[in-house]
Amino acid sequence: MGLCFSRKAVIKNRPSKRISNHSAAVPGGVGGSSKWARIRSSSSRREKFDESVIHERALAAAILFQQQMQQQNGGAVQFDRSASLRYPTGDVKLEDLETSHFVLVHGGGFGAWCWYKTIALLEEGGYKVTAIDLTGSGVHSFDTNNITSLPQYVKPLTNFLEGLGDGEKVILVGHDFGGTCISYAMELFPHKVSKAVFIAATMLTSEQSTLDMLSQKADSNNLMQQAQIFLYANGNTHPPTAIDFDKSLLRDLLFNQSPAKDVALASVSMRPIPFAPVLEKLSLSDKKYGSVRRFYIETQEDNAIPITLQESMINKSPPEKVFQLKGSDHSPFFSKPQTLHKFLVEISRISST
Repeated sequence: MGLCFSRKAVIKNRPSKRISNHSAAVPGGVGGSSKWARIRSSSSRREKFDESVIHERALAAAILFQQQMQQQNGGAVQFDRSASLRYPTGDVKLEDLETSHFVLVHGGGFGAWCWYKTIALLEEGGYKVTAIDLTGSGVHSFDTNNITSLPQYVKPLTNFLEGLGDGEKVILVGHDFGGTCISYAMELFPHKVSKAVFIAATMLTSEQSTLDMLSQKADSNNLMQQAQIFLYANGNTHPPTAIDFDKSLLRDLLFNQSPAKDVALASVSMRPIPFAPVLEKLSLSDKKYGSVRRFYIETQEDNAIPITLQESMINKSPPEKVFQLKGSDHSPFFSKPQTLHKFLVEISRISST
């Protein structure tokens, strides 16, 4: 969710060990440049593409409807595993792990829906998985323009962690702006977080805001400047209330290596990003945040948070290990789900010795 903040407005009332995969980019991926092919030619190919988009939009609607119904009935959010790809995971000795519970936190504009492949893969390996919809995201029914603070935005996550049983721990996974969100939660509940995984995510230092970090490379991110649309729910004489993206640029910005069906899912599911939380500076202490083991997964073909910016964050606050996801765009849960799954399982198995 790299942000450059050029004003295109719509008014609305220690060096870490590095591990890489060696797989090539997904065939058929479309190149671009840093966040959030065109089908050429024949009418028959266009018709097939249109049918695919219609099918995937129906899938997106079905997933969201299912989530809404389950939440209304007081049930936990679940995903239809039949709608996702399945990959063999091998035998995982879950009894040997400190925790086998992953908590997945989406990035700016995304929702719990974006993890559907990752959820299916982890659950098939025996892991417990919880995907969080942050305030105003996914199926969480709240107007993004009315979010005025980071604690308010992260409340669904902090509520979940607060409700964990005594001695229960989880592996927190944050993507994009979700990195800021899990960092905030790590400071509040370090004793409930076994490990933290940052996936193409904002990994800040203390007294730094997400805007501070992203502004470091703002001038070089022309695609972001073109794609972002500021929303002014309080009028354009007041600060922005949210940030949206030009849907025609979503593929190049966020999904340049992702399958068309997942781009279609995102196009009908993404929501604006609240502006106020991006401005807040985090207070992170060595005693709390610093006590949690951190891991970073780099996305090498990322046009939203470029690899140079990811490297800058890693160098300023080195995690325990860095994993390099080659051939991945900003959304590896779509473009490289198998390798992402492999890395998450590997991280869960890393012992403290």
